[in-house]
Amino acid sequence: MQKNSLSYRETNYFTSLVTDYLDQKENVKQFYGLFPDLNNFGKQILSKKENFSSHGGSEKRAVLVKTLKRQYQNINASEASLANIDLLEKDTTFTVTTGHQLNLFTGPLYFLYKIVSAINLAADLKKEYPEYNFVPLYWMATEDHDFEEISFFNLHGKKFQWNPPKSKKTGGPVGEMPTDGLEDVFELFSAEIGSSKNAQQLKEWFKKAYLEHDNLADATRYLANELFKEQGLVILDAHEPELKRLYIPLVKKELFEQLSFKTVQQQTEALEKEGYKVQVNPREINLFYMQEGLRERIIEKNGKFFVHDHEISWTREELEQVIEEHPKKFSPNVLLRPLYEELILPNLCYIGGGGELAYWFQLKQLFEQAEVTFPILLIRNSALLQTEKQDQKRQKLNISLPELFLKSHELINRKVRRISNIDIDFSSQKEHLVKQFQEMYSLAEQTDKSFLNAVKAQEVKQLKGLDHLEKRLLKAQKRKLEDEVSRIASLQNELFPDKGLQERHHNFSEFYLEYGDALIPALLDSLQPLELKFDIISL
Repeated sequence: MQKNSLSYRETNYFTSLVTDYLDQKENVKQFYGLFPDLNNFGKQILSKKENFSSHGGSEKRAVLVKTLKRQYQNINASEASLANIDLLEKDTTFTVTTGHQLNLFTGPLYFLYKIVSAINLAADLKKEYPEYNFVPLYWMATEDHDFEEISFFNLHGKKFQWNPPKSKKTGGPVGEMPTDGLEDVFELFSAEIGSSKNAQQLKEWFKKAYLEHDNLADATRYLANELFKEQGLVILDAHEPELKRLYIPLVKKELFEQLSFKTVQQQTEALEKEGYKVQVNPREINLFYMQEGLRERIIEKNGKFFVHDHEISWTREELEQVIEEHPKKFSPNVLLRPLYEELILPNLCYIGGGGELAYWFQLKQLFEQAEVTFPILLIRNSALLQTEKQDQKRQKLNISLPELFLKSHELINRKVRRISNIDIDFSSQKEHLVKQFQEMYSLAEQTDKSFLNAVKAQEVKQLKGLDHLEKRLLKAQKRKLEDEVSRIASLQNELFPDKGLQERHHNFSEFYLEYGDALIPALLDSLQPLELKFDIISL
């Protein structure tokens, strides 16, 4: 196994906000707390320890551990995971958290990268701060209701789609969705992957997760545990009344004082002022109301509260009573979920993708207003997995690693120019033409200025002509070098499906079929979260 790395900026697949953050540019520093390096984690430990203790830390730890133990009752957990759950009661234990949707059979490959990042960071912190304990935690997004995003996975260029029968739970939180209809996906999946030893393991995981559990939350917990239990991963479903009860004061502030709107809006405008694209626009109330088959936002009009597009309403007094009696019915949206997470967890660091970090950057002032410690933000590991054969192809084609990440037409044009036996760069001719026209401009100035526009038009026409000839010559050379061009395109299509990053498209099963039980250890050995690099791994 061999690993090479690029900066995130060199890949051309990450936003300027993410790359500027990783470069620690001054204009981004106002949007986050401490930058992710080992020394800063010492400061974060002290800050979180003080803040968490002063906000009922012992009670929160007790509720968290009790909830986890109940959720793990029917799970074949490892000693490492169970020990980590017990450790969470101690005020010297902290979590390193990543979160993800309940994608079918883990969804895109980066599901694994997120969790590996958390596991490896927890291990790094234990080496640096041995007097403390660090627990890698996966926060399941059970309250999400966007089923379309999670209802499929890709394998061998095919889409395996789950089409569940309509039920009274359709439209509500995805964690509560019955696993009905997944027998059909299992049959198609089984036929696709064959009968090798690795295929049999994949079938067993799928069958036990989705055909032997009643809902999507339980199925996902089973699968994530099977993949990462030996590393001590702890999996949390925070859609629990005891945990939500800890959140009641902030729920009331959000509903009755619009806790988040003004501060998030201010920080959103500040991001836009710096030229960055905003991930989420805040609403006046950033909470959903949930019941069976329903997760819909709450709105306020003239002192009364309503569930959007439904005939459910309350006075303030009635709503306060519902909150006290049924806190589980109130679900934070994408902007309030981080605050809920950091309120109930002794968490030091949130690990997420570029899009996730973008909305965390909108929240620092909200955390300050709520008096909750803002976590260190760490971009999850990203990687391109390739075979040794694919890497040998790249080297034979004389493509550098940064070039591999160019858009297909850019790479092919560059390579054709490089390997062609004639010069297909008309830059010098264009420069010469521009100089000639400068003399004509000077002549027109001295004689008749009305000719300036005519001279300009002729210059543009001739430069366009050179561009046209250059493109025709390049096209002709592509035909002449068709074999070389075809091999370049073929390699890129293999490594960048649908012209995007592999990790956002492929499912882990595609690689497990080939590498089996060696896959996850290889990722654990290769992906170093604090290196802050994009890795190219030859398996």
